[in-house]
Amino acid sequence: MTEPPTNQQSEEVRAAQDSLVAFLDDLHEGRYEDAARLYGGTYDIMIDHNPNLDPNDRAGLLRNACTINGAECLELKSVVLEKEASANEFDFKVEFMDEDGSLFVLGPCCGGNETDTPQQSVFTIKVIKKDDGDFVVMEMPPYVP
Repeated sequence: MTEPPTNQQSEEVRAAQDSLVAFLDDLHEGRYEDAARLYGGTYDIMIDHNPNLDPNDRAGLLRNACTINGAECLELKSVVLEKEASANEFDFKVEFMDEDGSLFVLGPCCGGNETDTPQQSVFTIKVIKKDDGDFVVMEMPPYVP
């Protein structure tokens, strides 16, 4: 469920949100070729995690990120505009659902505790408008090692 932009929000905000929702849905549904067209962020970590995969195989890198490398490509629960950082940059607050429909919560990692690493259920994901007018998502969903 996404919160539709209000009438006061620009067409750019609507297009940015639509691109984000499509990207996250594509990842969740395994449409990695489609997701790759909407992703403008770095592939560096994905390339490092997959040394036997062609670094130019963007769809393959996204597939492995979601299926074996720990990216939580879960179903989307909500997307809300956090801020319009500039005319071409939008930050959205995103929540995901676990497979059982409950809210996804990222807990402490790797021997940490909640004091050092508090639980997190809302994630900020940036979308930018490129010079050609297309919108791309700059971050992947949360990662769980």
